[in-house]
Amino acid sequence: MDIIKLLPDSVANQIAAGEVIQRPASAVKELLENAIDSGATEIVLIVKDSGKTLIQVTDNGCGMSETDARLCFERHATSKIREANDLFAIRTMGFRGEALASIAAIGQVELKTKRIEDELGTSIHIEGSSVKSQEPCQCPNGTSFIVKNLFYNVPARRNFLKSDTTEMGYIIEEFQRVALVNPGTGFSLFHNGKNVFKLETGNLRQRIIAIFGANYSQKLVNIETDTNLIKVGGFIGKPEFAKKTRGEQYFFANGRFIKHPYFHHAVEKAYQELLPENTYPSYFIFLDVDPKTIDINIHPTKTEVKFEDEKSLYMIIRSAVKQSLGKFSLTPSLDFEIEKSMDFPELKPGETIKVPEVKINPYFNPFEKNGHKTGSSANVRKGLDQWEKLYEPLKTENTSGQIPETSTETKIFESAIDENLIEQESNRYYQLQGRYILTQLRSGLMIINQQNAHERILFERLMSSIEKESIAIQQQLFPQTVHFSPSDAELLLSLKQEIHNTGFDIEDFGNGAFVVNGTPMDLQEPDVQGLLERVIENYKKDIDKSQDNSQIRLAVSLARQMAIKPGKILSIEEMRSLVDQLFACSIPDATPAGKKTFTIIAYEELEKKFK
Repeated sequence: MDIIKLLPDSVANQIAAGEVIQRPASAVKELLENAIDSGATEIVLIVKDSGKTLIQVTDNGCGMSETDARLCFERHATSKIREANDLFAIRTMGFRGEALASIAAIGQVELKTKRIEDELGTSIHIEGSSVKSQEPCQCPNGTSFIVKNLFYNVPARRNFLKSDTTEMGYIIEEFQRVALVNPGTGFSLFHNGKNVFKLETGNLRQRIIAIFGANYSQKLVNIETDTNLIKVGGFIGKPEFAKKTRGEQYFFANGRFIKHPYFHHAVEKAYQELLPENTYPSYFIFLDVDPKTIDINIHPTKTEVKFEDEKSLYMIIRSAVKQSLGKFSLTPSLDFEIEKSMDFPELKPGETIKVPEVKINPYFNPFEKNGHKTGSSANVRKGLDQWEKLYEPLKTENTSGQIPETSTETKIFESAIDENLIEQESNRYYQLQGRYILTQLRSGLMIINQQNAHERILFERLMSSIEKESIAIQQQLFPQTVHFSPSDAELLLSLKQEIHNTGFDIEDFGNGAFVVNGTPMDLQEPDVQGLLERVIENYKKDIDKSQDNSQIRLAVSLARQMAIKPGKILSIEEMRSLVDQLFACSIPDATPAGKKTFTIIAYEELEKKFK
């Protein structure tokens, strides 16, 4: 009996949807790219509940005929390619004809489209790959896609979606990627009725500033290189504006956003020795290559691509970045031009160089009233006698053989040192390399990681204050203004109450700007911008972990950033206080992330080291 059968189209489309449409942001990406391919000059994206309830993309592009409107939902139906060789000459965003078929298989789709030359447009309603209706309609020129209840017939996939804040962050990221590479097209984004973006047409620099804020106007440096292999253009960020988080780092190849760790390494190497540790530069680099030398069909999302000669491109990109940094005097560079002050006139015919004469007075005596006297040995001897008189006040007779009595200040200083040594010995706390605290136990030697210990202390203190609703906020005499990317600003707004509960008094100022009026009492770091950037970055990393409570995740992230860093020298009293606070915690042996705070080396283990 034959057991292999062809799958129905609806099932095949659902399987394909698992590769192409992973979350609402994936559908947004495909619909926006289709709108770009249609030649639209204005595109509007409307989402509700972070795309779970509604995704709508409206454009003023070329539109579709009645037949094309129905055929576009068929699997592998495309207007971009006709044969396999066309895959190596692709200049459009979409080409495989999988996106709309996949979206229609897992959502309720409504399409309205009309060409300029047609009097009436076409309206199609599809649910789960099944066409419910198709009829003529009155609509503007262009196309409008409405996707409702994504994954309505795949509940398992819907349950795997993250929180609304996280999913909206992914949507904003996809929106920015498409908007950045198409500055000549106007874009708008609305979420739950709120206008998140309104981007006017312009050049690339204007588009970057419109997306990431006006403060980027002073941060960008132009990059431009043209070779036989590749053309490199765009902007890079100045080193002094590097961030604590990996944020605005974009590569585009032939008008398409790509992820390429190898090229990213080339940029990092160009910034080598210019950036502080754990900081990352911003860059918006556009690569234009021959389509025959690039393969963009190796991944369903088309963000991972393969270049023909990556090693050469690596060197070109690195060189282009270094050249731009040097051109704008951002890196030390050698100037081989002749310094004007060193440009001596040429000698005339027969003229010789006259060597300058240097006259010195070997008998010059600064103690002579007439410093110009010369030639007399008596004068020299007299000078020597006067030099010796300089040391006479320092000569003291000590015929008793006893050590001279020290001053009162010296006695006090030496006494303070002795007391400190006695106190240190009696408390038995020692610091090693500014990282560890060593103390003696009856069973052996305890070694405490001071950073991990402080992280546990801060976390439990934060959680206790949150539960008691008694957070102590230190009001700032001069409030600080901090700026974030749109996705991070959206995340910060959604966590505003949780952040306030941890001790920050933050007020939304609009366009990604926030005013910090107060900070936690335990905060010692003056760089509030950098601290909040790292807190948000760690919060986003912890999203994928099992902890679902956003308040706990935020407390974990904040404690990690506020904890004392390696290299911090502690006094005896500070070490004693840290140890006492650690063992007053409910879980003193580990950080909230599960790292050990201390370890004990038994005396038996120490003895084995010396056998």
